[in-house]
Amino acid sequence: MASSALWPVTLRSGDLALRPLRMSDRAEWMAVRGRNREWLAPWEASNPQPGGSLPTFRDMVRSLTHQAREGSALPFVITLDDPRTRRAPIVGQLTVSSIVWGSALMATLGYWVDREHAGRGIAPTAVAMATDHCFRELGLHRMEINIRPENAPSLRVVEKLRFRREGLRPRFLHINGAWADHESFALTAEEVPAEGLLGRWLASR
Repeated sequence: MASSALWPVTLRSGDLALRPLRMSDRAEWMAVRGRNREWLAPWEASNPQPGGSLPTFRDMVRSLTHQAREGSALPFVITLDDPRTRRAPIVGQLTVSSIVWGSALMATLGYWVDREHAGRGIAPTAVAMATDHCFRELGLHRMEINIRPENAPSLRVVEKLRFRREGLRPRFLHINGAWADHESFALTAEEVPAEGLLGRWLASR
């Protein structure tokens, strides 16, 4: 698929939106991440290479934007409309990555949400929006999410959306300084109802 058909795109459900991550988000993104440092630390990716470190915000945005233009990623921030300020502050991030075309038509999805907004259905709504977009608009066939077995909030997200558990991947990713096991969950397009993942999720709330 042409990259122009992939990106940029903004998805919306009520007061919640997924919009492209931008270089201009740096100050706000850093502030949200800063106040969530302890909340996110157990699930943070780390670099196992000697002297390795994670990319800066600028490098991250450049890399993700390049991947989006090449058709291999969809880097979103999650925003929530605030009627008091008429702004839509960042409350999390969702990235569809490792998009594979051809005979596979699959991708991997990852996300995090500001602790102040946890438990309000933001993560499952965002995941449902992104998954419906990938299946319906991009024509992908499979979406995968990999979660640490200890990450109860994320496990509840895939449970609510009825992602199918596929099994344990031992020492799958380097997280918070060590190789960590992950549970793998997936959905294929055939497993999503006619009303879409978002429609089913909203009807169940």
